[in-house]
Amino acid sequence: MHDPSDTTAWTAARSAAEGSQPAPHPAGTMTAEDWSSTRSVTPIPPSPYENEEQRRTLVGSLPSVDESTPLAFEVAENARRRISLVGRPFPAPPHTRILTVANQKGGVGKTTTTVNVAAAMAQAGLNVLVLDIDPQGNASTALGIDHHADIPSLYDVVVEDAPLADVIQQCPDVPNLWCAPATIDLAGAEIELVSMVAREMRLQKSLDSYLDERYANALPQIDYIFIDCPPSLSLLTINAFVAATEVFIPIQCEYYALEGLSQLLKHIELIRGHLNPRLHVSTILLTMYDGRTRLSSQVAEEVRTHFSEVVVKTSVPRSVRISEAPSHSQTVMTYDPGSSGALSYLEAAREVAEQVLRWAPPAEQEERE
Repeated sequence: MHDPSDTTAWTAARSAAEGSQPAPHPAGTMTAEDWSSTRSVTPIPPSPYENEEQRRTLVGSLPSVDESTPLAFEVAENARRRISLVGRPFPAPPHTRILTVANQKGGVGKTTTTVNVAAAMAQAGLNVLVLDIDPQGNASTALGIDHHADIPSLYDVVVEDAPLADVIQQCPDVPNLWCAPATIDLAGAEIELVSMVAREMRLQKSLDSYLDERYANALPQIDYIFIDCPPSLSLLTINAFVAATEVFIPIQCEYYALEGLSQLLKHIELIRGHLNPRLHVSTILLTMYDGRTRLSSQVAEEVRTHFSEVVVKTSVPRSVRISEAPSHSQTVMTYDPGSSGALSYLEAAREVAEQVLRWAPPAEQEERE
């Protein structure tokens, strides 16, 4: 058992957590290079580790700390996760993945999940676009994007038919990350959309035109598009569902979240039946997890039992750093990249990115079709 008075474990673990740097490639049957060899992306910073053996050696050199000293145990675990995760390139998808981040219940971490997973993927070398379709504009704030009333926004795209390319801004803190901001004007878009033809498909039309234009101009592929939705099944949310092919659902580890999930799944089935047959739930992420409470464990177990194929293994803990980051117009990935919250989102982003390694090669998909 570890002696609490021994500071060696603390010092070694903390040094490793703060000093570990980027590293090679993710494990899997297909490597990042298999997907990315023909792509143009911002290069990953060089790794100080020459090979995977060097990484394993550093992890093995960390002191063995058990849970009898909880704080030292957490520092050591964060150090191990940081060495294992930071700096690894993520596999790029063979085509643009469009994910709507949605949950009818408010306060479950939709916006926080959107911006942090997007930032983690961009830091790993992928090209990522965030569409903020929530009138509150919190995703725009977290990414450091101006979104006052005079800024071109998704309102202009959805209501005024402006080109999506005209409203997209580069995130100041993270290369490869762009955002189409929301302004308060979106709050009135609901009323204006009611009388429009094909009102549910206006975002899809703009997004398809933008991606086609990039392809025609030989610009690098956008690997991931995340659409941050308001916490309701409004016309804006329906536009997001129609524009996407996948649904990413953050679930707070509390009982009410389970009720909201069942309602959300019913609405997704309605969208599938009438507007977008390609739509499916691909990812569920447990947020605000508190391992000290039995309720969090019970909710997590319930969700994993019923949705085992789409729930990511990583759960995001409650974290002060995650909550503080938006007040500095940053994601936790740039605000405190060594925190437990940042490492959890990095690990979750890696799981989402590595879903493509389980996909059938394009030739096999064509044969099945």
